[in-house]
Amino acid sequence: MSCGEARKTDNCMSDDKPRVLVLAGKSTAQQGLVEALAPFFQVDVFENADEAIGSLRHEMYAAIFADVGDYLPLERTLFDRQASLVLNTIGEGVCIVDDTGVCVWANNKMRSFPPEVYDRVKQTCISAQSIFSRQVSPHHGKTHETPRMRSKKYGFQVGNDRYFEMIVSPIVDEQMHIHQVVAVVWDASSGRRLQQKIDAIDAAGRELVRLESEAVCKMNVGQRLKLLEDKIIKFTSDLLHFDHFCIRLLNKRTNKLELVMAKGLPPEALEVDLYAQPEGNGISGYVAATGRSYICHDVEKDPRYVLGLSHAKSSLTVPLRLQDKVIGVFNIESSEPGAFNEDDRQFAEIFARNVAVALNILDLLVVERYTTTGRLADSVAREISAPLNDIVTETQTLIDDYIGDDQMRRRLGSVLDHVEQIRQAMRDVGGAPKTILGSADVSEDADASLEGKRILVADDEENIRQTLCDVLTKMGATAFDAADGHQAVTIIDREVLDLVISDIRMPHRNGYEIFSASQRRDATLPVILMTGFGYDPHHSVVRASQEGLHSVLFKPFKIDQMLEDVRKALGIEDEPAPSPAPDQAAESAEPTEEA
Repeated sequence: MSCGEARKTDNCMSDDKPRVLVLAGKSTAQQGLVEALAPFFQVDVFENADEAIGSLRHEMYAAIFADVGDYLPLERTLFDRQASLVLNTIGEGVCIVDDTGVCVWANNKMRSFPPEVYDRVKQTCISAQSIFSRQVSPHHGKTHETPRMRSKKYGFQVGNDRYFEMIVSPIVDEQMHIHQVVAVVWDASSGRRLQQKIDAIDAAGRELVRLESEAVCKMNVGQRLKLLEDKIIKFTSDLLHFDHFCIRLLNKRTNKLELVMAKGLPPEALEVDLYAQPEGNGISGYVAATGRSYICHDVEKDPRYVLGLSHAKSSLTVPLRLQDKVIGVFNIESSEPGAFNEDDRQFAEIFARNVAVALNILDLLVVERYTTTGRLADSVAREISAPLNDIVTETQTLIDDYIGDDQMRRRLGSVLDHVEQIRQAMRDVGGAPKTILGSADVSEDADASLEGKRILVADDEENIRQTLCDVLTKMGATAFDAADGHQAVTIIDREVLDLVISDIRMPHRNGYEIFSASQRRDATLPVILMTGFGYDPHHSVVRASQEGLHSVLFKPFKIDQMLEDVRKALGIEDEPAPSPAPDQAAESAEPTEEA
């Protein structure tokens, strides 16, 4: 039994009292101090510093009583113990390596690393020590430490999927010699994988917006939309591992979030009307209104969640931003609770920015085409205006010269009619989305193949809507007209129809929603969509084409083209023109003076 142990009192061994250490000295050896402390503390008394230091290495004390001269070695022991505790608690590996490559000390984390990591660290330390030694240079007869030798950062890979980083610092003695270095090592695999994924998503985003190549320029609008949609679906699935998602764009006129593309979500979820409002419009409406991403860890406990994936448990929604403006939302669903974390949010936000840019580029291409076509029509109209005026002037002069020759005057009048048709055609092209080419040339005779067919025409442009209805009525069909999407859906639900012809962009419902309503009413009901120069802000053509859309009319279209598509949609084969009767054939064979 040690001297210190012999002097422990029975009344100070209670475990519920704080423990203190008394190192006997000139002022602390008095029995009075121990007796004063005993009622309140568990007192350990030691006669010499070695015993006290040995106890400090194994026990925890609330206080230490010692002479000033005896306290310095005790303080050093306490510091060493606390430093060791800290170094063995931190998450990084720490070791000290000498100039022969021997690890003279390592904390618990360092010793837990695989042997190949341990060996690589020692090799790197030897290399760093050599560099540090060369950076010690003479200065006024002495050596000094240069700023470059303070620390160096290294990284190395172990195997195929683990990456480590380390910082090596020199230990310099009083003579400025470096015999040891200290290394701090940590596993950076997750951070490196995170950065690699961000780089991959960034590369995928650049691929999305590469719409200027020669191949893409040769595509029509529908093909461009399909290409972009395929890319978005591929990258979303392959890189982000999101298999159930939808993208909605904000309609600035109505504040509605229009669905443009989706994958893996049920039809009933896609038909929900959502608006960019923070309350009452689900998580998507909240994100679109506030511009803040939203992770829903449990859909059953989140009051903002509305219908999505069947048996959905969690969701992630991020805004589609174009510069500082929110133009839509990117919503992802999962059948697993808590499936999304902050990394997923960051990935989705990066990808969503590129999606927004790509969609905007498509819109700009369409607007450019629309504007260019209009300018070209105006330019051509100006160029041919003077020659047409000359033709009109000369023709009218000739008509005056041929007074009394009715046959020649009729032929000259026909020239004036043709000039007016040319002018009207140029005006029609310049006002493309609001006109139909060749509507004035439709025969007044009914078409037996269209007799009795019930056809809905939906377009918010009254001129187009009325023209199509008039033409179809002349051909013998029964035409229904709708000025907006709501009227169109109402007619589809109420009437038995043979065909639906609808514009893509209308108030209250877009083209895809009209198509979907038609399919719900009758899966065999054919639908033809119309769009001005291919303008399709909600990707109705792409989505409906995947589900059975019959055809698309790009305004301005000719009435003959429309009738041809109508017959094909109704399953009516074009019949060859009947042969003329013998007397008619003979009559047509006789030369006339006009010919």
